[in-house]
Amino acid sequence: MKQVQTLSDVVNVARELRFPDQAFINGRFTPSASGNTLETTNPATGEVLAHIAACNGHDVNIAVQGARSAFESGSWSQLHPGARKAVLLKLADLLENEVTQLAVMESLDSGKPVSECLAVDVPETIHVIRWHAEAIDKLYDQTAPTGNGAMAMIVREPIGVVGCVLPWNFPLLMLAWKIGPALAAGCSVIVKPAEQTSLTALRVAELAHEAGIPAGVLNIVTGTGKDVGEPIGLHADIDMVSFTGSTATGRRFLHYSADSNLKKIVLECGGKNPAVVFDDADDLASVATNVLSGAFWNMGENCSATSRLLVHENVKDKLLALIAEQIGDWRMGNPLDPENRLGTMITAEHFCKVSDYLKTARKEGLRIIQGGFTDRGIYVQPTIVDGVTPKSALFREEIFGPVLCVTTFKTEAEAIALANDTDYGLAASVYTGKLSRAIRVSRAIRAGTVTVNCFGEGDATTPFGGYKQSGFGGRDKSVYALDQYTELKTIWIDVPAE
Repeated sequence: MKQVQTLSDVVNVARELRFPDQAFINGRFTPSASGNTLETTNPATGEVLAHIAACNGHDVNIAVQGARSAFESGSWSQLHPGARKAVLLKLADLLENEVTQLAVMESLDSGKPVSECLAVDVPETIHVIRWHAEAIDKLYDQTAPTGNGAMAMIVREPIGVVGCVLPWNFPLLMLAWKIGPALAAGCSVIVKPAEQTSLTALRVAELAHEAGIPAGVLNIVTGTGKDVGEPIGLHADIDMVSFTGSTATGRRFLHYSADSNLKKIVLECGGKNPAVVFDDADDLASVATNVLSGAFWNMGENCSATSRLLVHENVKDKLLALIAEQIGDWRMGNPLDPENRLGTMITAEHFCKVSDYLKTARKEGLRIIQGGFTDRGIYVQPTIVDGVTPKSALFREEIFGPVLCVTTFKTEAEAIALANDTDYGLAASVYTGKLSRAIRVSRAIRAGTVTVNCFGEGDATTPFGGYKQSGFGGRDKSVYALDQYTELKTIWIDVPAE
């Protein structure tokens, strides 16, 4: 593994990278059936990195046929659990050999800071693959308490052919969250990476094949949502789809299921998550650090970002002063520079969307107390907007950029009401020095993950997913992730008396 500490180190690694540019179907790289390609660019420079295969429904059909054939053959689905475990562990080892290269590739493709890719995204990707590999031979089936006259076995079986549709904000990590449990369960998988960020998924597929995953079991079909995502959603021989992305697109997959074979749909969608700070919080400097991380990590392009700061009016001024002292630590600039913590927006189109919310803030008479517009490419400064009320678009809509919206409250009941005043319910953070309040408020907030006196999403052992319009149907991470990729079967056996 190459060590990188400076921009020069990273640039040298970038120069040596080979960018995969074809779809990976049935165990090999292949161009799209049409021969069409689409550009994948470096958001920070506009440089074209590669021309990726622009697949369509024909390519999806080929991938599904290969995945179904592999599933029915049992080459993976019926493989001994210990053997599947060994293959996934080998994949994790191969990924570990390329930590630096994968991190640099991810940064180039997405505009994410390479420091975050090195510290979080790639190591956590490897950890998730290893965790699910280790879980394979430690999950037991059950028997029901039927009495002596029968035996009822409750067993899990792989659901079959799975479609995984990924977002562009965490390309590697979301890939691991999907394929880790899906492959552990014995499914065959067809992955559609976001068209903006396909490179690392293709490299992982290549390494997975090298690790021993049979042809047809892991396929990466590149292309747009219309040309690849929709055919996956509508395909009658795909048994389920796990989708992470916008709530609007999630709705489409429900329609696709209804219009095809009623395939199982698991959605992990948007969030408008609160960070609730009470006036009894013990260490406001620590709170400020966590609030900044919650709002600005990954440029705020994070569905679990705590982008709504709900703060008790008695400590608002002190907390904002501490935030102002620390915000300078969030250096913005070239994503390849390890010193930077904020990179670019993913595309010029998304940059305009985020910028429009700052225009809306001014129209609504809100106060931008930190950050704002920038004339540097498609970068957005870490921005704090004060005086945001529940009527504001900034309070209600997912901005998906580095914008923190500040709202005050007076009572615990008001704080809970504000936290729950959203169509979403993905995540929340609570900051308080009272254990009873921490438990009471965490239970009252309708969200899938609530952290106390910190910001985060738990770890590989904890389920991740949301309430309300943040999604339903299953959870990513932990042993609960296997639920979406398996079917429960009851086998009832009469045991007649002698």
